[in-house]
Formats: sequence, structure tokens, C-alpha cells
Amino acid sequence: MKYLASLALIGLAATPLAAQDKDWSFSDGVTPERWATVNAAYGMCDAGLNQSPIDLSAANARGDLELETNFGETEGTIVLGKEQVQVNFPAGLGMNSGGKEFALIQVHFHTPSEHAISGKRYPLVAHFVHATESGELGVLGVMFEEGDANPALETIVAGVGAGTGAAVEFDVNDMVPEDTGIYRYMGSLTTPPCSEGVNWHVADEVMTASADQIAAMEANLGPSARSIQPLGTRLLVAPE
Repeated sequence: MKYLASLALIGLAATPLAAQDKDWSFSDGVTPERWATVNAAYGMCDAGLNQSPIDLSAANARGDLELETNFGETEGTIVLGKEQVQVNFPAGLGMNSGGKEFALIQVHFHTPSEHAISGKRYPLVAHFVHATESGELGVLGVMFEEGDANPALETIVAGVGAGTGAAVEFDVNDMVPEDTGIYRYMGSLTTPPCSEGVNWHVADEVMTASADQIAAMEANLGPSARSIQPLGTRLLVAPE
């Protein structure tokens, strides 16, 4: 499919990230990372005007945006690397945003969440990365707070323990709220090269994960949230 050309931008190259040279790292999530000083190819990270993540409380519009997901039971493959826990998916699942079809490619995690609401970041977030046939990227972010264990996360944590290449099977719906409101804006990848033009969707309903599940993710990811970026003149739509 045409979206395969975009896979290198989102950590889906055939060689796992752990086997590649990674010349950047997250900082404390507050101090600007200045990734362009590490590698000139990351210039957009510092110079871009439409970067992610942002504080979602800065919404300047409200509306009920159409987002339909076609998730369900699926197999996946664990990919691990420095500051990376990811599950790659086979074709078949996806979402429809505003009449545009996005195919689900992978889900990866950050501790704490990258987007904030009124300055608050939750302890864990899942980013479901999608692409259209033309290579346009769309991400659905779902935040987690401590509470009841999540069955899909339990399977992923077990897979992480088995290492890169481990096969996992779970229902993606278990990690996504039902009939939730969505924050919507145009942003970027939150890791180098920080490419812009990403269709961001962030659920306003927070899911739960157990303390042990969150701790397991933190043990593998460490602090892995990029600093908050300015909204600038962009449209940020909050759910009504």
C-alpha cells in the first residue's frame, strides 16, 4: 500500500529500533529538547510551528467530530528499543475520521502522557498510529490513570517480558473508550524528525490501568514524554 513509504517516520522499519543507532533521547518532559542540535535532520523539531504535544485545555473551538473505529481482536508483534514499547499490527483494522479512512499500523506508549489537560499529564498514554493509502498520518491518543487492570495491557506487558518479536493477541477495543469525545487538531510526530501534518485525535475519557501495569511500562520506557509545544494559531477543537 502507498502508506508504506511513511513507515520509516514512525518506527516501523524492518530493523527494530533497538538495533539501530538512536542519537536522541527524551529529557524531563518540561525542558525543550533541542533535538536539532543533535542532528540537523531534526530541524523541524525546533523550528516547526505545528508541533506536538500540546495542552488540550487551550482549545479554541468546540464540536462533535465524527470518529469511527474498526478495532477488534487481532494479533500483533512486540518491538522494543530505547524509550520504546510498540506493537505492530497486520492489516485489517483502522478508523474513519471525517470521512477519511486510516489503517491502523501500530500502537506505542509513553510514560507519562505527552498531551496534557490544564497542565496535568496522566501516568501512561497509548498512541494508535494510522495512515491513509496516500501516506497521511492519523494518531488516536488514549490516556490511562491508575485503577482497574486493563486486559489488553496485561497481554502487552507479558509480551514485553518475552522481548522483541514476541507475538501477542488481544482486543484493541479494550484500550479505547466507547463513544468518547475527541480533541482534534493538526500537529506532528512527537519524536524526531517531528514531521508535521499529523491528524491528532485525543480521547477526552481516561482509561484505567493497574499500578503494576503502569510500573511495568515505566520500567521499560522511563520518562518518555516530549515537552509541551505552543498551539500558536492552530485550530484545536474540544468535544462539546
